[in-house]
Parts: sequence; structure tokens; C-alpha cells
Amino acid sequence: MGEISCSNGISQANGADAKNIALTGYRKSCWYEEEIEENLRWSFALNSILHTGETRYQDIALLDTKPFGKALVIDGKLQSAEVDEFIYHESLVHPALLHHPNPKTIFIMGGGEGSTAREILRHKTVEKVVMCDIDEEVVEFCKSYLVVNKEAFSDSRLELVINDARAELESRKESYDVIIGDLADPIEGGPCYKLYTRSFYEFVVKPRLNPEGIFVTQAGPAGIFSHTEVFSCIYNTLRQVFKYVVPYSAHIPSFADTWGWIMASDSPFTLSAEELDMKVKKNIKGENRYLDGKTISSSSTLSKAVRKSLDNETQVYTEGSARFIYGYGSALKQNRA
Repeated sequence: MGEISCSNGISQANGADAKNIALTGYRKSCWYEEEIEENLRWSFALNSILHTGETRYQDIALLDTKPFGKALVIDGKLQSAEVDEFIYHESLVHPALLHHPNPKTIFIMGGGEGSTAREILRHKTVEKVVMCDIDEEVVEFCKSYLVVNKEAFSDSRLELVINDARAELESRKESYDVIIGDLADPIEGGPCYKLYTRSFYEFVVKPRLNPEGIFVTQAGPAGIFSHTEVFSCIYNTLRQVFKYVVPYSAHIPSFADTWGWIMASDSPFTLSAEELDMKVKKNIKGENRYLDGKTISSSSTLSKAVRKSLDNETQVYTEGSARFIYGYGSALKQNRA
């Protein structure tokens, strides 16, 4: 539920409509504004609107923002921003690949912008990465506009598949060392909420993991007030499927909140901060901007209030009892129109 202006001197490019941008209703100002919840909005100044459009599955926009650089917005929700996307993607990828003893084969659910693949391909042990995204238009858009990931998209180890992640995993015979859920947030009417359910984790994801395999997913807002939207429920759902489940979080400035990820396996996560640092030096090309051993270890030390909520969470995510973050996807918007 985002609002983008296109007046007061803001420049436009590639199809941006000066009268109305099709993502939702837009007020005329120099600011992008996102409704985080009913009585709370987050806004920041724009240099320009680089692109807006609508795919079969979702609305998409690329904005040039003053505080965060280029920002990708899908269905009115900020997905990543140039200046701090490294926090999200390093946190999503590296803890799981470092805890795994020898990650060679990786499957990404979603990840169309290419940043998750970029971080995975920095690992020297990785031999094959399958990136499966349902929205070809978003993938092609990101290939064209997000030049930081150009090298990842051209890497011979990357296999790009346009398909529903569930259907793709069900149809494949091979299994993987790490499966990563880099999916859009579970919003009502969005394309991804069915990929956060117990049945999906238990009967589709887990059977496709190799022994000692690890599953990790982005799990939505994890702040002191926002973690009960979906984070606690996804955590409790994974606890029904895997023996060892580790929730962790980091603050992402452009999201205006703390964000959460959840790592799960039937093998324990035992590496110390020092051991993680050794693996970072040995296995990862280049230097991380955000994560080291201490950061990984401390990221799973959640606040007392959040820990208590996670411990007391009883809801299991199913298609019939799904939780959503605030907002709604383009499919629901069309039905309501």
C-alpha cells in the first residue's frame, strides 16, 4: 500500500504516468509513502521514478530515493534498497551456508532481483544454484535495472527457472544442501503466502533437503511490536517440522523495522562465533559488509518480549489459518475493484 508522487519537480522515466501511478492511490508530493499499518506510515523523498508497471502477479516500481538510493517496490511494499540491501541478503544467505558442513547445491525460492544468488555465489564450495521465481517480468526487470547483480545472473553455476516454487520442487528429483525462501511477504492476495505453510515445509521442502540440509526463510517484520504479524507463526510452524529451529533478526533502516529470518534443520547448529569467522575467511570470496561470526551469533539473541511471544505462539500456518502482514496483493485489489 504505497503512494508515489509524480509532481513538484520529480523526474520520471520508462512509463511513469504523470497523472496517476497504478500501484495504489497517490497523493501529490515529493515523497514515497508506505502504509505500514492502519495508523502508521513511512515516507522518504524521491529523486525520480525510474519505472512503474504491473505484471501478471504483482505491481512493481523502481524508485530513486534520496536516503536509500534505488529502491524496488512490489505490491506497495519496499523489497530492497540500494544502500542497505546487503544487510538483508547477507543475513538470509550466509548463516545457513556457513553452518552447513559443505554446501554445494542450493535452491532459491523467489529471489528474482538476483541479490540472494549473488551472495550464494560468493561461497567457494557452491557448485549449482537453482533460482526459481514465478514472475518472469520481475526477473527481467531486475536484470535490466539492478546492475549490481549482473555478474550473478551471468554466472554459469546459476540455473534460472520461471515457475511456481512448489511445483518446481515437486517435479525435481534432485535434493539440495540448502533451500532458501526469498519470497515476497505473505500478504492477502499475494502470490506467496501458501509457501509459508506447514504442509509445504513438511511435504515439499523437507523431502528435498540432503542429509544435514538446512532450510532458511525470510520471515517478515520481527520488531518488538511487529513480530506477531507473521514471524512468530512461521517460527512455530517450522518447529512442527524440524528438530532445530533458530530465529534471528537485524535492523534494516529502509524497512523502518527489525527484520526476521528463520533457519531450520534436523542437524544442530553448533558453530561458535570464532568457528564461523574461520569459515567466512576460508569459504567466502570478498568481504562481508555486515556479517561476521559475532554478528551471526548475536542475531539470534532476541529481546525478552519477542522470545516470550515465540515460546507462547500456538498458531501453525496453514492455507486455512494464514496470517498476513498489513497490506494486500494485486490479485485481491483486482477482486475488490
